[in-house]
Amino acid sequence: MAKLSEQELHQLAMNIVGKELESHGFEFLAVNSKLKKNPQFVALKDKKLHFVVVRAVTYPNSPKEYDIKLLEKVKNHADKFEATTFFAGVGLANSNDYDQPLDTDSDYVVNYHGLTPID
Repeated sequence: MAKLSEQELHQLAMNIVGKELESHGFEFLAVNSKLKKNPQFVALKDKKLHFVVVRAVTYPNSPKEYDIKLLEKVKNHADKFEATTFFAGVGLANSNDYDQPLDTDSDYVVNYHGLTPID
């Protein structure tokens, strides 16, 4: 029973967000799954460009909180392409005991509220 690494948690969050984007008709132009490389998704919908920053957050931290300076930096870059910027925080917790880390053998609970527009 191996604890999930930061990269594995990030991949899990990206999969959750990626499936949501696909279900809403977004077309992926670029996907970046490396930690600390932003944005994670550059996508097209209705001929409009969108930049999406994804963060995996473990319990008890809130998936709604984000790094304002980072998002402003991404938004400034997105503005050059007339793109919309979104934050997607994905809360993850061990379903057996929220205070235990996620591992390869346990189920997990997802706390995800969708895309947050960054204005």
